[in-house]
Amino acid sequence: MQVSVESTGTLERKVRVELPEDRISSEVSDRLQKMTKTTKVQGFRPGKVPLKIVQGRYGLQVRKEVIGELVQSSLYEAITQENLKPAGQPQIDEFEDESGKDFAYTATFEVYPEVELKDVSGLEFEKPSCAVSDDDITSMIDMLRKQRRELKVTERAAENGDVLNINFEGFIDGEAFEGGLAENYELELGSNSFIGGFEDGLVGTSEGDDVVVNVKFPEDYGNEALKGKDAEFKVKVNLVNETVLPVIDEAFMLEFNVKDGKEETLRGEIKRNMEREVDLTLRRQIKDTVLDALHEANEIELPQALVANEAHRAKHDFENNLKRQGHNAGAIGSLDASVFNEQAKKRVSLQLILGEIIKQNELKADPAKVKEMIEQVASGYEDPTAVLNWYYSDQKNLAEVESLSLEDDVVDWVLGHAKVTDKACAFDEIMNKGQTAG
Repeated sequence: MQVSVESTGTLERKVRVELPEDRISSEVSDRLQKMTKTTKVQGFRPGKVPLKIVQGRYGLQVRKEVIGELVQSSLYEAITQENLKPAGQPQIDEFEDESGKDFAYTATFEVYPEVELKDVSGLEFEKPSCAVSDDDITSMIDMLRKQRRELKVTERAAENGDVLNINFEGFIDGEAFEGGLAENYELELGSNSFIGGFEDGLVGTSEGDDVVVNVKFPEDYGNEALKGKDAEFKVKVNLVNETVLPVIDEAFMLEFNVKDGKEETLRGEIKRNMEREVDLTLRRQIKDTVLDALHEANEIELPQALVANEAHRAKHDFENNLKRQGHNAGAIGSLDASVFNEQAKKRVSLQLILGEIIKQNELKADPAKVKEMIEQVASGYEDPTAVLNWYYSDQKNLAEVESLSLEDDVVDWVLGHAKVTDKACAFDEIMNKGQTAG
């Protein structure tokens, strides 16, 4: 077997492979000879069909089969021999199969780039930390109580915190505008869920009141037609409901699996949950920051085959997410995968960067850490044991978690070699803004 390699681009390679004719003809002859014992031809007894007859009928077909198999096996041999690392499926460009001559073919493919990592010691990161305070716990309990509140109709005037049932219609310059009409709408006063001034205009109203509220749409309002416009809302107050929060008693605590009826135990359980949430959030934030910095610091020429594959995978994931949310994924069936190219380029680049860091530092997934990650996922399911078995019953499932574990190890390695300053943050600053706001 003769092999030659031509560089047709920075990453593209064209490999020409020549196979001796006798290697092909010998294999073809062996197969045809075996077929004489099994082929049925009218006029000949089983096993007595002459080789010439079998060759005439099946020779070309067998040769094609032999060549197809030899192309696959010899290409693998050639790639290994030349120490090439294909990125994507090689494309067989042409065959040279002439009678009496050696068989030859060419294959074209991209190879993985050489990744030369930039020194991470010059990277600077601000690493946030958060201690859950007693006030944070109290605010969280207040929020949990509010989620379980009851509404009770009251005849008194409306106050902030009350939930009003209203009908309203909005007008600009005396004309009703689209989207400004609703009936039996429930609005919590003080929630700031409406345009500034709307909720304030309803404080002090009572059941049955008809009021006019004047507001001004903000300049950055989402609807272009309403930006910066003065508007008048005619509002009918149908009901005023005061909110009744549940008492922190044994029944309330049982909802959080606190069986001893002690508020101290409840606060401890809530604190652990909050700490777990904030730790996960902080980990995601610093991981994203580190990965972005690695991507920005290392410019790599990417194999287009890998980018295309990643773009198709991203499109597939996007469509599946739409289906899970109840949307019609068929509506985007004509969406070109190239829409996801920028996202795909970043992901491929990071895969190559992370892979090189893992290789250079001989990082290995820690089985104990992998198990801990799986147990954390499993704890959110009704049958954690079944989830654990699912991961450990299939190496592919386990490999996904091992990959995530290695990503965490890379982040830790980068932080261990970069310039890192700590930054203390409040719980609400780290989590969704106002998560514990009452």
